[in-house]
Amino acid sequence: MKRAPHVIPYQGSKRKLAEDILSFMDFPIDTLYEPFVGSGAITLAAAINKKAKKYVVADKLEPLAALWELMVNEPARLHEEYSTLWNEQLEDPATYFKKVREDFNKTKSPSALLYLIARCVKNAVRFNNSGEFNQGPDNRRLGLKPEKLKKEAALISQLLKGNITIIGGDFRQVISSATPNDLIYMDPPWQGTSGKKDSRYAHLLNIDELIESLQNLNKSNVPFILSFDGTCGDKSYGEELPAYLNLERVGLHAGRSTQATLLGRNDITIESLYLSPALLAKTKRAASANSAAQIELLVA
Repeated sequence: MKRAPHVIPYQGSKRKLAEDILSFMDFPIDTLYEPFVGSGAITLAAAINKKAKKYVVADKLEPLAALWELMVNEPARLHEEYSTLWNEQLEDPATYFKKVREDFNKTKSPSALLYLIARCVKNAVRFNNSGEFNQGPDNRRLGLKPEKLKKEAALISQLLKGNITIIGGDFRQVISSATPNDLIYMDPPWQGTSGKKDSRYAHLLNIDELIESLQNLNKSNVPFILSFDGTCGDKSYGEELPAYLNLERVGLHAGRSTQATLLGRNDITIESLYLSPALLAKTKRAASANSAAQIELLVA
């Protein structure tokens, strides 16, 4: 599998799992939807490996969607604005981070958001109850270097410009136009990490709305893949999705937990991947077609 370019260092990114996830995209796909885009690891991996004809990405955090717009359509502007922020921090990085954070909470600048993500603790985006970015700086590093951003953003632009739709909005609106010829990949905030007592995300996920949307996709025969919940050591995140959705659950080995490493433990994270009935039907048909083609070659 070809290496995908990468700009947004989002905690929870599926970069390490992209090859495993893409292994379930072995059939023709008109449009790949990623409505909880974050760093867009799956969209980028799919695009460079030519898994779909077109792409739709979205996020309810509108400055993040705006960051994607800059990254794809104006990479030179993104590089210029980010370079200014990165270089201005050098005299006093910790103090400057707090200034940019304050400015972002007023302006919602997408370039400032990238700077904050690149510099904050564990690249873990956090918001307070007022919707303000409130994560602190990681004082051990200065974040993504401008020269690397320039190179990676240019590659992303070459890969996706003119071939992608970018939306800032609710996932239900975004996926409403998907058809059985498309594929939806969803990586929403996990249960157990984004509840009312831990509102670390800008927008909380309503589990009932998610389940209703999955039901509707099943009724419309739209294939989807869902990254949702999992285990880390002896700790589980969230309850399994309802059996009536008829999803096949696959466990993906995500490696040693970063948090566990910091605490001196060796906990392994297993992430759950849910495959829809429509997707399973397509992968089985693709497997049958490949087997038939191999037999035909052998006979010939």
